[in-house]
Amino acid sequence: MTDRFNRRDILRTAVAGAAVLSAGAYAQSTWPTKPVTMIVPFPAGGGTDAFARPMAAQFTRLSGKSLIIDNRGGAGGTLGAGIAAKAVPDGYTLFMGAVHHTIAPSMYPKLDYNIETDLVPLILVASVPQVLVVNPKNIPGAGFKEFLAQVKANPGKLNYGSAGGGTSHHLAGELFKQQSSTFITHIPYRGAGPALNDLIAGQVDMMFDGLGSSATHIKGGRIKALMVSGNKRNAAFPDVPCAAELGLPEYNVTTWYGVWAPKGTPADAQARATEEIRKAVSTDEAKAVWANQGAEFANVSGPQFDAFVKGEIRKWAQVVKASGAKLD
Repeated sequence: MTDRFNRRDILRTAVAGAAVLSAGAYAQSTWPTKPVTMIVPFPAGGGTDAFARPMAAQFTRLSGKSLIIDNRGGAGGTLGAGIAAKAVPDGYTLFMGAVHHTIAPSMYPKLDYNIETDLVPLILVASVPQVLVVNPKNIPGAGFKEFLAQVKANPGKLNYGSAGGGTSHHLAGELFKQQSSTFITHIPYRGAGPALNDLIAGQVDMMFDGLGSSATHIKGGRIKALMVSGNKRNAAFPDVPCAAELGLPEYNVTTWYGVWAPKGTPADAQARATEEIRKAVSTDEAKAVWANQGAEFANVSGPQFDAFVKGEIRKWAQVVKASGAKLD
């Protein structure tokens, strides 16, 4: 009698435990069950925003839960990264970083986070070439050759705006100066959006910007594109020459954007977030936005994205050392 009771008791316990486990697994598989916050570490209007917001709109439509953009600009994108790294790792805080965050370790000796250990790389969502854009009133002329002649004739008198010290905008400018044997004064801002606004207003002369945030203003004639980086022209702007054909074959700077989660985020939530973002970026609506901004979706995720990030950190460390770039 006692033995039968023990067996029945054990069976009830096992069934109850299985039910709990099943409920837990079901709860995980239904992520997201509430709105998700994505920290964007730059002010609204910059290149990161230009991809984050269309992606968020499609994520919200497909998943049925809002993806809320939380702009936290400052310190070249490192302020927002630090906030994301310290967020509760419950799957409901994501971080959309950029190439800037692989430059930062070489430029900021006392970061309060480690991009390699405190954040988990989920997926690379967009890649666009860097573009040299100028205010046409500040720098008149037909094209790149006239621009280069003006820069060389006025060392230090012309300036370029950036999203902040240590960002790709800054390093792209330093690399250009190094390879073109010119000197242009760097003016750092708290994000690409404010810098771009001042370029349009004529407060700065030029920017080395990601094509994504400049595209609309180039098409509207508010700024002029003189060069895209790399060895091929961009399909969205076929009339803009590439660096290689202008005599700068080694000038190859790409602005890319990716999504991370805080370390400790449940593996299931990581996987679901990656898949939901992949679906959002693969929609016809998102594809149209990406194409309009000259961007590509590489569809690189997980370990491959992690390896890519590590490679970028090594590459930019070499650029920083060779250029002698310092924070202003």
